[in-house]
Amino acid sequence: MALSEQRVGEFVAALGARTPAPASGAATALTAALAAALAELVARFARDDAIAARANVLAARLLQLADEDSDAYAAFMAARTDETRRRIVEVPEEIAASADEIARLAGTVRARVSTAVAGDADAAAELAEAAARVARRLVELNAKGQT
Repeated sequence: MALSEQRVGEFVAALGARTPAPASGAATALTAALAAALAELVARFARDDAIAARANVLAARLLQLADEDSDAYAAFMAARTDETRRRIVEVPEEIAASADEIARLAGTVRARVSTAVAGDADAAAELAEAAARVARRLVELNAKGQT
């Protein structure tokens, strides 16, 4: 079953299981997806349909990336080839880039909402920034062969 189709509790249990995947890459993608959903919420309150739509697209892609990261890591653990290593670097790179964009989107709409919604914008930006940092660290580790 795709990670994006699991209940939250099932996903959390899967993260805690003693298996190679899902792990930090999938958790990071999901964190960024949550940040994107918050950015979408804030954009809707700001009446910015373009940012809301972009945040929605990013959230959907990040859910896919959570699955792709788990699949890529499982493939790498089964066969440590140049191709499988390339995938365990590319996926977190895309997660980081998406998370950076989400942080920017949240910052863009934050000034246009009430204080009641500003906290959601701050949460979106902080979660996205954290996800980007973790994803970049995973890129470093995976590229150096420290997996």
